[in-house]
Amino acid sequence: MNLLSQETSPYLLQHANNPVHWKAWNTNSLDEAKEKNSLIVISIGYSACHWCHVMEHESFEDQEVADVMNTNFVNIKVDREERPDVDAVYMKAIQLMTRRGGWPLNVVTLPDGRPIWGGTYFRKEEWIQTLGQLQEVYLSNPEKVIDYAEKLHEGIQLLSIIENKKSETTVNQEDLIPLVEKWKEDFDWEFGGMSRSPKFMMPNNYHFLLRFAFQKNDMKLFDFVNLTLTRMAYGGIFDTVDGGFSRYSVDNKWHVPHFEKMLYDNGQLISLYSDAFKLTKKPLYKEVIEKTISFVERELMNPEGGFYCALDADSLNPENHLEEGAFYVWKIPELKTIIGDDFDLFSQVFNINTFGLWEDGNYVLIQNKSLDEIAKNNNITLSTLQKKKLFWEQILYIKREKRSKPRLDDKCLTSWNAIMLKGFVDAYKALENENYLVLALKNANFIIKNLWSNEGNLFHNYKNEKSTINGYLEDYCFVISAFISLYEVTFDEKWLHYAKQLTDYSLEHFYDEKSGFFAFTSNLDEALITSHFETEDNVIPASNSVMGKNLFLLSIYFENSYYEKVSQRMLQNIMPNIQYPSAYSNWMDLTLNYSEQNKELAICGESALVYCSKINALYFPNVVLAGTKKVSTLSFLKDRFVADQTLFYLCQNRTCLTPTDDFQKIVSNLI
Repeated sequence: MNLLSQETSPYLLQHANNPVHWKAWNTNSLDEAKEKNSLIVISIGYSACHWCHVMEHESFEDQEVADVMNTNFVNIKVDREERPDVDAVYMKAIQLMTRRGGWPLNVVTLPDGRPIWGGTYFRKEEWIQTLGQLQEVYLSNPEKVIDYAEKLHEGIQLLSIIENKKSETTVNQEDLIPLVEKWKEDFDWEFGGMSRSPKFMMPNNYHFLLRFAFQKNDMKLFDFVNLTLTRMAYGGIFDTVDGGFSRYSVDNKWHVPHFEKMLYDNGQLISLYSDAFKLTKKPLYKEVIEKTISFVERELMNPEGGFYCALDADSLNPENHLEEGAFYVWKIPELKTIIGDDFDLFSQVFNINTFGLWEDGNYVLIQNKSLDEIAKNNNITLSTLQKKKLFWEQILYIKREKRSKPRLDDKCLTSWNAIMLKGFVDAYKALENENYLVLALKNANFIIKNLWSNEGNLFHNYKNEKSTINGYLEDYCFVISAFISLYEVTFDEKWLHYAKQLTDYSLEHFYDEKSGFFAFTSNLDEALITSHFETEDNVIPASNSVMGKNLFLLSIYFENSYYEKVSQRMLQNIMPNIQYPSAYSNWMDLTLNYSEQNKELAICGESALVYCSKINALYFPNVVLAGTKKVSTLSFLKDRFVADQTLFYLCQNRTCLTPTDDFQKIVSNLI
């Protein structure tokens, strides 16, 4: 029987009424396969995944398919967001077998979980035929199947091995220059991003490139990042009506998105646009930040201060069928009725023309000219056009709210909540909107209350007042990072002590001394078929690269040489092996922390928070900031507080200048 109705994951619950006898990933399901000596079908996806829905409708809702699966296999459904460890292991297997990956991810394994075959999306007939062939071979020639599984398993394990060179060499800043030059060869100088489609936003890539351009005074690179952020904000991938970004664009001009909206994308993009706004003061970037935060607060925030995961790509169309993007697209007759006499001007702004046409008469709103240019072409003032655009978006929002909304994935994940928490903090730094800090603190307290156990471990998930999955490295690294960022705006040292507590727990339960890296899963969890060490930055930075940056910062705050040693050793093992810079941008960002431009600033005195806000509103990615309004025992601040004065201590390479009360002098020395 199908047991998924007992689960809380929205993705698993979507499959609870399938005729397939689905089980969740747990000890009982795996033990049953061993007892029956049965092959296992492991099908992995997530609730907002369009092609997961397609395969469900074509195959998993079909009784003929279910009969084949139920007769011969133990069938396990996995929410990749709840079990990223399982997803990572079998994604490696798929990539070894097919040289590509994606979701839905479907593998068939031996009873012990070692894979023998897999792929992504399959049509019904191909799925049935393949399962039948696999079962026949397994029964008639099990030795052949087991031999293949053993060889594939060896390959998966080899992928997990990271060579620990135990190098003591210093981090060489010059190594970054050829990597960035190589990277530039893939730039799309017309629409921004990389010269390919589909286009993923990859916020961490542009976070690094923006910093590199700033610190190296590379104006051409800065222009490219600015082009990319502008084009993404103009594109249909950004929902100008309601705020928030979709997961990726299927084309090269950021026009037609894969319409799901993910929490982790939006959290990182708020941080990225906040940094870019500090440098440029570009009104478009402020608009993106404010709209995206409003969207998250309105659609993805629960009453307790936690953030939900995602909105689905699919929604009900006028014929009441699930269709990708139905909630978001527009047709000309409807737009003419809504916009009225301004339709021609509206069409110029949002390209209701061949440039903005998607398919089947549907338009996805996209800009390709600035409002200033359009205003001049139409002999109207910029302020008039800005007011009109705001009004159009408001009436479109009201109209769209009457449509059937995309389905909500209402579970909370610790790692993604922490990413969004940091987004709120970064937006507060850039825009100084107090409400953003209030919401960030509310979310931090939600994490502490619901996702941090009395035993010291984090949980990964939360729904219906329950947390059931032990935390992964991604949960620890992002919560630590978010807590450090809270310290940077509040100077409340409890956030640093929380970060240190979680770091020490991570070193005890995740750190592998032999490899010099952190495993993805805790040593308290039941082992999978192979260990997983996440080192490549993707749409979310690798948990090891984030830990490397955390350790670097905490080594300064607490003057902890061991933290620095672990961070530096990871970086030294990664940097010589980089072939694709885009997959290691967070490591490259960490490399910049070891440059001569990196500095530490302590602000001590009654006015510490006033100057803290001033510093945070400026773009200084090379500065580690600390401060206090009273006597502090924090190692970096010890003996630096002087009553009735506000003093600035600027340090570099553990050497500090004479303290000063001249703020402008300090700012001029930070660059």
